[in-house]
Amino acid sequence: MTTTTLAALVPLLPFLGAVAGLALGRTAPGFVRPLAILPTLTATVLAVVVAVRQGGGRAIDAATQLTPTGSVPIDLALHLDGFAVLVAVLVGLVATCVQLYSTAYLRNDARYPSYAALVSLFTSAMLLVVYSGDLMVLLVGWEVMGICSYFLVGHYWETPEARAASLKAFLVTKLGDVPFLIGLFALAADTGSFRITKILAAVTNGGLDHPALIALLLLAGVAGKSAQFPLHTWLPDAMAGPTPVSALIHAATMVAAGIYFVARLLPVFAASGAALTVLAVMAAVTMVGSGLAALAQDDIKRVLAYSTIGQLGYMSGALAVGDRGAAVFHLISHGAFKAVLFLAAGVVIHAAGTNSLAAMSRMGGLARRIPDAYWTMTVALLALAAIPPFAGFFSKEAILVAAEHTAVGDRAVAPAAAGWTVLIAGLAAAVLTAAYATRLWLLAFRGRGAEAPDHGRQPVAMTAVLWILAVPTIAFGLTSGVIGDWFDGHALTPSLTTAVLATGVTLVGGLVTYGAWRHTTALAARTPIGAVAAHPGAEPALVEAEAMTSHTAAYGTIAAAADPADPGRLLLGPLHRHAVTGFHLDALYTALFVRPVQQAARLVRFLDRTVVDTYVNGSGAVTRLLGTAVRRAQTGNVQTYLGALLAGSLVLAIAAVVFANVNAGS
Repeated sequence: MTTTTLAALVPLLPFLGAVAGLALGRTAPGFVRPLAILPTLTATVLAVVVAVRQGGGRAIDAATQLTPTGSVPIDLALHLDGFAVLVAVLVGLVATCVQLYSTAYLRNDARYPSYAALVSLFTSAMLLVVYSGDLMVLLVGWEVMGICSYFLVGHYWETPEARAASLKAFLVTKLGDVPFLIGLFALAADTGSFRITKILAAVTNGGLDHPALIALLLLAGVAGKSAQFPLHTWLPDAMAGPTPVSALIHAATMVAAGIYFVARLLPVFAASGAALTVLAVMAAVTMVGSGLAALAQDDIKRVLAYSTIGQLGYMSGALAVGDRGAAVFHLISHGAFKAVLFLAAGVVIHAAGTNSLAAMSRMGGLARRIPDAYWTMTVALLALAAIPPFAGFFSKEAILVAAEHTAVGDRAVAPAAAGWTVLIAGLAAAVLTAAYATRLWLLAFRGRGAEAPDHGRQPVAMTAVLWILAVPTIAFGLTSGVIGDWFDGHALTPSLTTAVLATGVTLVGGLVTYGAWRHTTALAARTPIGAVAAHPGAEPALVEAEAMTSHTAAYGTIAAAADPADPGRLLLGPLHRHAVTGFHLDALYTALFVRPVQQAARLVRFLDRTVVDTYVNGSGAVTRLLGTAVRRAQTGNVQTYLGALLAGSLVLAIAAVVFANVNAGS
């Protein structure tokens, strides 16, 4: 087969698996798990073959007209460059691991067939976004992911948290998609095409008439999909979904789509210095704000959610200084270690019977119960904190090096102000990342108290994938010196200055947090706290659902456990109560948008039910009264009809005589 044929099969196979899984879910349930795993696994193998054939060389393009539009045509196009083929391998690998993990995690879930089909459809949509060479086809995958996320986040629809989270994720991302769609049409109007290659050629030739406006409109959609400030608030709440879904969304699909889109069209954004400056500020606020919020969270998955927001901020920062190679390098590196973190967190929640770090800090022996999750999560947290030689160190250093070069004027793609903004915020975020990663590890695995509940040995399907994903977490960064051809030929190796500086501040953040933990851990025994849902024989998904329910009852909906033994509370001080709520952005949006919309809806309901319905009902009542009056006149008596006819004729005759005399007199 040709490379383009293989590439076309990559998104098609998971789609066919999703259709078959939905069709056979009830009639032949024994086929559901093979249909969930095998198409995705085959697509991953084909994606590897496509990546090997592409080899980081010249991009491979193929297209056929999908439909004539009368103006700007829409093509079914493939664009396979180094970025696309590597990201597709990441998506396939993570999706395959998630499907394997889910067979054990939701082994007795009645809704598993629809869940597995939606995961396959989600994977297919992201692969379509990755390989697509036409923006309208890319938009199809973009929107399908939004729909899939709504259903998957709301998988535990019996719980109010899941229902609210799924609706919030859908609405917030759609809020960004409206200007995004307008931006796509404006871009096509300026360049005359939806094809990515033709758009980039037009930009190179100066064919973009409104670069700043188009770039800012597109950034709104990117901010929503990739959870960047100010449209990031949906992602922490989306942790109400199953843990494998969280891994898929955070590591390889939905939130990565926005970053990948900007990387694809970076020359469009680079045509406007103002747009890059806005992106740099957005990235800086996202990095620092999410780091502070992560340090205050009690729910282990919310810590990881804010971590994802911050790491996406790093990627946005790389794009803001004009280095898409560093951005995609970190996207792939982050996808590997973040998948490990979420899937390991699912094992931890199952073993501990709670998602509360405060409760875990009062358990002993949790690390011994789950050695696979303990060691792989430790490695992934080291990669997250950018400790050498793990993958996160090399990819984060590539971003800081790019920001440094822009700041000092060695690169002229972006304004120097954008470079300084990203560099300073990146170093500050490095301290915070090390702090919340250290805090999570200490509270989860170095707790003191009663033994953690014994749920037996974790299923092999859940632990094996952790080690599979740990391989790129450890080794991918070591390839930075040889994979430059896949990333526009740019060097991705660290520089001595940023490496020493970033590693130094990272160690400071970790050591300070360790010192705070040593100071506060003695208070844990004095303050018993926690709500644990321990069911040794239950499936992990049931434990997670019950843990979320009990967590809300114990700590409230914002995970604000008043735990004096929390080192994050000591480090943040008075800022803790603001950071734990995400700096009250949800409350602000509720006041500015939600309540006014609700009031407007109430007004419309009042006008509809009181004014419009009264008018309509009144019209009907008058008609009924007239009908009643006419019905009473229909007696069936011929004499009555003749009398009425003669009386009417007499009245008409008299009226005619009167009018004739009046007219004659005048």
